[in-house]
Amino acid sequence: MKTNFHTHTMRCNHAMGTEWDYVSSAIKQGVDILGFSDHAPFPDKDYGLRMQYDELDEYIECIDKLSKEFGGIIKLHKGLEIEYQRIYLDYYKELFEKHKLEYLALGEHIYLNESGKLRNIFFAETTNDYVSYALAVSEALETGFFAFVAHPDLMFINELAWDKNCDKACEIILLAAEKYDVPLEFNANGLRRGESLYPDGKRYPYPHFRFWERLRGSRQKVIIGSDSHIPEQIYDESMLRSEELCADLNLNVIKSIFEEDL
Repeated sequence: MKTNFHTHTMRCNHAMGTEWDYVSSAIKQGVDILGFSDHAPFPDKDYGLRMQYDELDEYIECIDKLSKEFGGIIKLHKGLEIEYQRIYLDYYKELFEKHKLEYLALGEHIYLNESGKLRNIFFAETTNDYVSYALAVSEALETGFFAFVAHPDLMFINELAWDKNCDKACEIILLAAEKYDVPLEFNANGLRRGESLYPDGKRYPYPHFRFWERLRGSRQKVIIGSDSHIPEQIYDESMLRSEELCADLNLNVIKSIFEEDL
C-alpha cells in the first residue's frame, strides 16, 4: 500500500500545483491514500510561507469535492501542517470541530523558547536552540492534537557541530513521542536537498542518522512522508529511498495514521 500524509499545494506560496494536480499525480503513481497537509494559516497573524486564513474554507471544500470525485480510485484525508504555540489551543480545537479537519501534522518551524521569544529553527544560533525546539515539540505532543511530528530532526539543517545539546534534544523528542504514542516522520524532502558537508561530516540536512539510529529496532511508530511541493514528488525516488533507509535501520514503519485505513 502506497500512502503519503505530507502534501503541500500552491496555496502555501512555496509549492506548485493545485489540489487536483496532486490527486491526479498520486493516482498516476499508484498511491492508495493521500493526505493533504498544507501549511496552516493562523487567524490573527501571518507567519509567512503559508496559505491565508481566508483560503482555509476553500482548501477544505476543494479536498471534500475531490474526495467525492475520486473516492472510488484513491482515499483522501484532509489535514494541515501547523506549528504549536500554547496560545492557539482553542484554534486547534476549532480546526477539528468547526472545519472538520481529520488531522494536524506538527511542523515546528517557528516556536517559543523558554524566554517566550518566537524563534525559527532554520536560524538556530547555538545548539541551545535545539533544546528549546525539542521542549516545544514535547509540549505540543502532550496536548493530543497532533497525529505525527513532521521532520522531527529538522533542527539539524543548521551547520552547528554535534554536542551534548544535540543528544539532549533528540532524547526529549523521542521520549515525548514514546510517552504520547505519536509517530515520527522520516521526511523524504530532506533527501531531495542532497548531501552537503557539515561539521559532523557529509550528510543530508535531515533525516539525520544519529537521530534515527536511536530508534533502530524499537517499537516507536515511524511514518514516511514525501513533504511534496510539486505533484511529481508524491511518490518519487526519494520516497523509495526513504523506504530502503528505514528498512536498513529496522524502523517500525506504519502506512497510515488512521487505523481504519490499515
